[in-house]
Amino acid sequence: MSSSIYVPNFMFSILKNPVIATALPLGLGMLSGFPTAKVNLRFPPGRPPRQLFPILWPLLYVSMGYASHIAVKAFDISMSSSDRSDLALGIALYYAQLSMNIAWTPLFFGYKKVGIALIDCLALAGTTVYATKLLHGPTNTQATYFLVPYCAWLCFANYLNGGIWWLNKNRSIANKD
Repeated sequence: MSSSIYVPNFMFSILKNPVIATALPLGLGMLSGFPTAKVNLRFPPGRPPRQLFPILWPLLYVSMGYASHIAVKAFDISMSSSDRSDLALGIALYYAQLSMNIAWTPLFFGYKKVGIALIDCLALAGTTVYATKLLHGPTNTQATYFLVPYCAWLCFANYLNGGIWWLNKNRSIANKD
């Protein structure tokens, strides 16, 4: 059982509209993706083709946004103080993970801080998995269906980020021309 947490009303209001709830992470994700550049890195085995990322991330952003909408709807109708507490914490963690998600691209590509990006990615995955656990029961598993693919991708992203950090920890990371 989680403790009660205060989430400002406007943060709930944003997520009540499914279009806004899905557009928020999609728009922020697209904006954070602009500082990407080709960098001279060694990659671990299993790296997906670059062409997959512009297809996968919009789907994940829309999915996480819709899960947040489901959570707010469940909060609005819940009579259980325990469920409301879990939902409030889950929604707060949703915003926290969204912030960490948006921070990752500038950390990794813009500042070329692969180690700090890895720490961000680990915290992001842990936060998202915990938020998914909190939202599972109160949303009757509905939010979980939308968040599990994102959780799985974050686990894989941690493998990639960790492998890149390990394989390049003694190298200078520069942009490819």
